[in-house]
Amino acid sequence: MKFGKVDDPGNIDFTLPKDHPETKEVLSKYKTSSRPNLYVGCAKWNKADLKGFYPRGTKDELAYYSTQFNSIELNATFYRIFPADTFAGWYEKTPDDFRFFPKFFQGISHWKRLQDCEDSLNEYILNASNLKEKLEMPFVQLPDNFGPKNMERLEPFFKMLPKDIKPAIEFRHTNWFNDEDVAEDLYGILEKYSITNAIVDTAGRRDLLHMRLTTPTAFIRYNGANHKSDYSRLDDWIDRLETWIDQGLQNIYFFVHQNIEKASPLLSAHFIKKANERFGTNLHIPNMDNPDTLF
Repeated sequence: MKFGKVDDPGNIDFTLPKDHPETKEVLSKYKTSSRPNLYVGCAKWNKADLKGFYPRGTKDELAYYSTQFNSIELNATFYRIFPADTFAGWYEKTPDDFRFFPKFFQGISHWKRLQDCEDSLNEYILNASNLKEKLEMPFVQLPDNFGPKNMERLEPFFKMLPKDIKPAIEFRHTNWFNDEDVAEDLYGILEKYSITNAIVDTAGRRDLLHMRLTTPTAFIRYNGANHKSDYSRLDDWIDRLETWIDQGLQNIYFFVHQNIEKASPLLSAHFIKKANERFGTNLHIPNMDNPDTLF
């Protein structure tokens, strides 16, 4: 994940911003004493990227990956709409408790920019539906130049979605969050349609850490910098998520990216260990065939 990459991560202030004041208000509507649903994973399962993760001789990468993680943020679906039988095959290869979080096809988000995209949207959803109950929360990633002038496209797009599809959405234009009037309009729309406001934590785009939840779900795309600070940044997220759990957070979807992806399982294991200790969860901590802290 090259987005937000910087030359020297040591020069970045990685402190998480304070919560938006309305985040607590949103979570208070869902307050519960139960443990959160926790899904942690990488962005891809390719052996070529996750070097040192797979035991020698591993032939089916997804089958093994799904014994170590309970979810995958599926970026491959951004580049093309996979056939229905491919999704069905992924379903069959993975355990009952495994979940997929596929990115919407770029023809919907980037080429058509959420407008006049019914054909691609219907094909994407129809094929992805072969994941059945393992299709947890697909997400839309919008391009950097999709700014507030496109706000009128949001509601018609959300209305096109089947009622059982409630995605997360990632905005990358800074004015969605840093123009107060625009932000309030945006948050109102997302809450109205129960759309989760994805949070991106990456070195070069600290402006995207809006810390404003619109549902009882924290969908976090964490991009490490292959730097020793990656671990302390994850610890800070554990602290923040614990606060949100106390306020009513129900779901944590946390996906780890790296500029050098082979570190992703290591960071994920660190996060899962800390989460199990603090949240009372019991996720499997991924094994590494060739462990190396890298830092």
